[in-house]
Amino acid sequence: MNLFTEIRTLVTAELGAMTEAGDLPAGLDLSAVAVEPPRDPAHGDMSTNAAMVLAKPSGKPPRAIAEALATRLAADPRISSAEVAGPGFLNLRLRPAVWQGMVATILKAGDTYGRSTIGAGQKVNVEFVSANPTGPMHVGHVRGAVVGDALARLLAYAGWNVTREYYINDGGAQVDVLARSAFERYREAHGLEPEIREGLYPGDYLIPVGEALKAKYGDSLLDKGEQHWLTEVREFATEMMMQMIREDLAALGVEMDVYSSEKALYGTGKIEAALDRLKEMDLIYEGVLEPPKGKTPEDWEPREQTLFRSTAHGDDVDRPVKKSDGSWTYFAPDIAYHYDKVTRGFDQLIDIFGADHGGYVKRMKAAVAALSAGRVPLDIKLIQLVKLWKNGEPFKMSKRAGTYVTLRDVVEQVGADVTRFVMLTRKNDAALDFDFDKVLEQSKENPVFYVQYANARINSVLRKAREQGMDVSDATLATADLDRLDHPAEIALIAKLAEWPRLVEIAARTNEPHRVAFYLHELASELHGLWNRGNDEAGLRFLQEDPVVSQAKIALARAVGVVICAGLGILGVTPVEEMR
Repeated sequence: MNLFTEIRTLVTAELGAMTEAGDLPAGLDLSAVAVEPPRDPAHGDMSTNAAMVLAKPSGKPPRAIAEALATRLAADPRISSAEVAGPGFLNLRLRPAVWQGMVATILKAGDTYGRSTIGAGQKVNVEFVSANPTGPMHVGHVRGAVVGDALARLLAYAGWNVTREYYINDGGAQVDVLARSAFERYREAHGLEPEIREGLYPGDYLIPVGEALKAKYGDSLLDKGEQHWLTEVREFATEMMMQMIREDLAALGVEMDVYSSEKALYGTGKIEAALDRLKEMDLIYEGVLEPPKGKTPEDWEPREQTLFRSTAHGDDVDRPVKKSDGSWTYFAPDIAYHYDKVTRGFDQLIDIFGADHGGYVKRMKAAVAALSAGRVPLDIKLIQLVKLWKNGEPFKMSKRAGTYVTLRDVVEQVGADVTRFVMLTRKNDAALDFDFDKVLEQSKENPVFYVQYANARINSVLRKAREQGMDVSDATLATADLDRLDHPAEIALIAKLAEWPRLVEIAARTNEPHRVAFYLHELASELHGLWNRGNDEAGLRFLQEDPVVSQAKIALARAVGVVICAGLGILGVTPVEEMR
């Protein structure tokens, strides 16, 4: 049950009645009419912009519309007051019984409370991580993995049919570098000194690869030239790296539905097919690009290339898909890969990219818009960097130097749950500080602890109630005398619970899972605030001498627990029932 949707339905019904009465003209578009929490809670429980958005198309003053609407809304038994503010905003207050009834609604719905059908079963592909298979995942990949997985969980919760996908970048020069690096570890496994020259991957993670190569090939590759072993070693090392990456993701609680290979696009006609499709639309041509803006590089020269007319679909410049030597650019297989996703029947595509892919956004959106004839939207989320701190000092990493902090390092030090929650405490396009010391602090400043502590407090109330012989099942608590929940602090907590279904829909529509983490922190703050007030006001404590009053307050606590557990589930975090 979405209380905001319910009240919006009331508002639009009364607007319809005003139309029938001749107070508003027929045919007004009500899609922009919203009901939402007011910016200042002192103004009311809900606010609607109905009069403001309908004033111009109806030709009537907004206050006149708002006053007429307020009179009608005030007659509804759920509304205690409807007041016009400013030029025509309408602030609503609900009767206490509406809020009190929400507790029973939540307990009856259980883990389905807040679930939505707005996705309507549409197929959405969420591609995330897609790290090069050249080594274990580092902390920079962790944030993208968490955001992608939490987004997939959120969309599934809101009614979409979600596919999680990992695109293996195994078609570029980096996997040749991997093969040469692994070969040096293969030589090392035979007692030879490895030649880890500049440009190779020096990390110790390749030592087991070298030993595995020795176990498979013995010494048969040692005296052969690169042309004899490069392909086999590349495939062998790539598969071992992907197995390591799968294990890294599993340690973080992430499972992919599909792994797609870039290499599988080459030599299969898929790249050519995608470009032929664009060519049919007159979007592929031979041309010469303008020189780069700003200072022209010394090695730049005008040359004819095969170009995609991406400017026809919103890009700043057209993009090359084939080099002057006839080989594909990096963009060409990416076009083919996204065309493959379009032809698989997805209704929506979402890519989670690192911040260094910012220049790729417009061209990729242009390609998908062209290949899907505008049918399939592509949303690209850029993940900003994670800055590591330890012992009060910045903690640097360098993949090529082999001294970077891996995903496993982070998870082993602080745990998957803490890692996941912290990675969602900032919007994806904002940089994030990850302090190994602070994320384990048991304080209000640590959002992970703050939310988990709220859930632990709720469970402590339930345990104590059971020890006193009370039935605290959801079914029994839903029948409690909820009229006893009449304190403003209790009503405020219920009002925050009522925002959950609305929050889910907003977060899902905007593809922003961090909103769930923010909401959980706000909900925990309301719960802790009420708990702390109970230290001074005995009547606000969750356990009372009067069993009828106690049952009502326990029902409220349990309703908060239902929503916290649901939110943590979307984040992929296991709720804690007891703090130790």
